[in-house]
Amino acid sequence: MSGVRPGPAASRGTTASRGSRGGTGARPGGTRGAGRTAGEERALTSVAAGDRFRGEDPAHTPRLWHVTLSVSGARAPLPEVRRALEQLAHDHPFLLTSRYADDHAEIRYWEEARDLHDAAAVALRLWGEHRQTAGLPPWEIVGLEVIDRATYHQRIAAGYGPAPATPVGVHPF
Repeated sequence: MSGVRPGPAASRGTTASRGSRGGTGARPGGTRGAGRTAGEERALTSVAAGDRFRGEDPAHTPRLWHVTLSVSGARAPLPEVRRALEQLAHDHPFLLTSRYADDHAEIRYWEEARDLHDAAAVALRLWGEHRQTAGLPPWEIVGLEVIDRATYHQRIAAGYGPAPATPVGVHPF
């Protein structure tokens, strides 16, 4: 935990601010990591659509990204795969469509992120972070596509690209 200074948070009179990104630079109005003791986790805050940090230009505000995540692995019973994907969709209602077979699946959803790197990072963690809670098969990620909203709509209008192959929900291939 580089950049964390020891000392009780209350004595410094600081709290995690919306401008805190943790660990990579100085915080507005203070030093990097001030206000946390060693081992103490940083408070996370969400950013609503359209919110900006002070001094940011509109190019750095959150945007919508269409994500297609493909996973594959050893065969698993179809009812278990379906139940796990339904649980994932229940836990995370942002999921649009999941298609599955006994040895692979594809998940499509919209992600709000500042840039493609952030959207891809979240997508690459999705399967592994929710494997236990949703009971997902121990499959690996074998494909990832992240495109911005404009590109998604251009593809749909042109008649190609990730057109909605199935209605919203969990469906077999």
